[in-house]
Parts: sequence; C-alpha cells; structure tokens
Amino acid sequence: MREIIHIQTGQCGNQIGSAFWETLTAEHSIQGDGTWNGSPENKQTQLERIDVYFNEAAGGRYVPRAVLVDLEPGTLVDIREQRLGGLFRPDNFVNGQSGAGNVWAKGHYTEGAELVDQVLDVVRKEAENSDSLQGFQFTHSLGGGTGSGMGTLLLSKIREEYPDRMMTTFSVVPSPKVSDAVVEPYNATLSVHQLVENSDMAFCIDNEALYDICQGTLKLPSPAYEDLNNLVSMVMSGVTTSLRFPGQLNADLRKMAVNLVPFPRLHFFMVGFAPLGNAKSAAFRRTTVQDLTQQLFSSKNMMAASDPRQGRYLAAAAIYRGKVSTNDVEEQVLSMQEKNPGYFVEWIPNNVKVAVCDIPPKGLDMSATFIGNNTCIQQLFRRVNEQFSVMFRRKAFLHWYTDEGMDEMEFTEAESNMNDLINEYQQYQEAGVEEEDYDGYEDDAAMDGGAYDQPMEGEYEQ
Repeated sequence: MREIIHIQTGQCGNQIGSAFWETLTAEHSIQGDGTWNGSPENKQTQLERIDVYFNEAAGGRYVPRAVLVDLEPGTLVDIREQRLGGLFRPDNFVNGQSGAGNVWAKGHYTEGAELVDQVLDVVRKEAENSDSLQGFQFTHSLGGGTGSGMGTLLLSKIREEYPDRMMTTFSVVPSPKVSDAVVEPYNATLSVHQLVENSDMAFCIDNEALYDICQGTLKLPSPAYEDLNNLVSMVMSGVTTSLRFPGQLNADLRKMAVNLVPFPRLHFFMVGFAPLGNAKSAAFRRTTVQDLTQQLFSSKNMMAASDPRQGRYLAAAAIYRGKVSTNDVEEQVLSMQEKNPGYFVEWIPNNVKVAVCDIPPKGLDMSATFIGNNTCIQQLFRRVNEQFSVMFRRKAFLHWYTDEGMDEMEFTEAESNMNDLINEYQQYQEAGVEEEDYDGYEDDAAMDGGAYDQPMEGEYEQ
C-alpha cells in the first residue's frame, strides 16, 4: 500500500541512492540477499509497511522498488559489486555507454533520449507491481550531465504518464565555492527550469554545506563522499519515516506537500537533521526534545548553503522519531516560533507541521528531521543565476549545447524563469499583513525586521 518508486540517475544520484538503501535495509533488518533477519519482537513494526519501498518476491525475499540509471556503465558496475548489489532486480539497472560528459543537452536531448524508453518500461513494470502508487522519488545532481539532463527528462516523461502522483526530488545543487565542472551554472539553471514545472517537492542539498557539517559539527578532519552521502541518507530516511513505521502523527508525501507548499512554484526546501555531533561526545549527554528542536532550526544544521536567518519561513515540517511525547514536541516547536516571530511569515499562522514516529533510527534513542520552505533559498538560485549570466553573456561553452540541437532561446527562457522564481521568493519574504486583513494585528514593525539581526534561539552570533 502507498508505494514509492525510487529512481536514481547519474553518478551522484546513484551514490546517494545507494547510501539511502543501506540506511533503509538497516532499519528494516534486510540482509544483502533481500531476506529479513530481525528479532521476532520487531517483526511487526519492521515488516508491516515494508511494501512502501520493497516488493516481496518468491521465498520471502524483499526487492527494492528502485530504478538505477546512468549514461555510462562505471557507477552501476560499482553498485553491483557492493554489499547490496544483489538486492536490486538485475532488469532495473539501465545504462548507456558513452556518458553525458557534464553536458545537460546530452542527458536531456541526445544520449538520454535514446535510453529513456527503456527506463520508462522498467518504471511501468514497477508501477504495475504496486497496489496504490503514492509517487516517485528521484535522487540526482543538478550540476552534472546525466542527473540534471536525463533526470529532468525522466521527471517530465513520468509526470506526463502519471500526472496525479507525487513527484519528489532530492537534488544536489552546485555549491558556492566547490565546483566540479565549469558548465555547472548552465546545467543547474536548465534543470531548475524543469523542476519548477514538473516536481511537487524538491529537497535541495549542497556539498559545501555537507562538508561544513562534517568538519564543524561531526569533527571529521577530511570527509569523504561516503560521509556526505550518509548525511543525505539520514534525511531521506527521516522524511519517509512515517510512511514506513507506525506513529502517533503521520505524514505521507501528499500531506507533506499540502502543508509545505503555499504557492505551487515555491516548492524548494532546505533540510536538516538532528542530533548531529561527534559520536564520542554524544555518549556524555542525553538528548531531549528541546535539544533536537534547537538543533533543527539552527543554520549550522542546514544542508544547503543558505542562511535561514536572512529569510523567513513560509512553512516548515519537523518529523520526530523515538519515544517522544507529542505534547513536548508541540510545545517546543511553538515556543521556537514565539521566541523568533520575525523568522516566520505572520500571514500563515501555525505554519510548522509536526509528525511523530515511535521507531528511532539505528543507533539513536531519538532523532528529528527538518524540512523548511524558507525564502532564503533564493540565495542559492541567485548565486547560480549570476554565474549563468556572466557566461551566457559571452556565449561561453554554448557550442557544447547547441551542437546537441539546443536553441539559445531555451537558455534565455530558463534564465528568465529562474529570475521570476527569485523575485517570487523575495516578494513573499517582504509581504506583511495588511491592516484591514487582520484587525488583531497591532505591531507591524516588530515582525517586519525586528528579529533579523538577533541570533536565533540556540545560536550564537559569529
């Protein structure tokens, strides 16, 4: 019931996807060969809703509802050789031979377009194996060629075929300082142009913010991609917790979207996870709901390089896991809003949704996942947009795209769509409540900027 089909594209998408399946199999006690191997007292909770992400095959074997796509064979060969390589259906690996070479147009129009029908066949098979399909989740990066170009092509094709199903993406956006490819701004702008139209929720993650968390909070001197991917998989697991385990306050993908998306185009979220900290120091303290809530709203915990203190929350969701009382959770979240009114738009009252699930993640007593729809995400788009404009003005590197049959007009449209998105976020950040709209509202000045220059609860001025 309520199945989700997971699609991972490109090298980054496949590596994050693999980390996600590692986390999922650990939480549900599934071994590398797909058999369940948990303790009898956990059987009910671990297997009751396992069909959200797994299909039960012959002999009690659980097979992920995953489609693994890449335009070159390398990454998928690596996955096959990993511990969980034998878990996936062999037919669900779809790869090309030539790669997209960091060019969005190759992934979206030429190389990717040749492979897309094969992928859609696999997706159809998975959808037919579902009782009541809830939606699709994609993992991909926006800076490369396959994840961005082919990822968004798949998104639009699947949207056409399943228009009433939820589309969520976990998108790795180019980071401000670290760049893998010169053409990242082009790829990311063309991708966002697609995500605005075809995705229902996009969770934005960036490598630089993940590096900062690993070095600053987790005290890892030289983090590897594996460490970054583990952070992302914790968030992905947290977002889908209440679909997979029984809880006191549930949330599914649609419920989340209804609570988090006040305007259809503004569906780009920042995510965070708590508790994050050095494993050695964690043994010396007990985590409380208050700690979790303060960490959740702290800018140090955000996995995208935008500062929530420079924007305002249109809406947010907090998903708590473990033996926590719903009353405590509601109280803490409410007090966070009351202490920092300037950070939440006042024209959407009660704009933080809370969910509570009884089963904590592996190795923790309690945890929490945060999803915020904050207007500061425009900083991320602004940054990409500036880099895009500088290159596009000189038409630098453009021939790689036009040679694949793209038109310059498409770049112009993508740029103007990105500008519109930035302006929409800015407009709602500045919007206040009109006097005639709300008679009970007295102190306009206090909300409209009073809290910007103070540190948020649980944070310190640098």
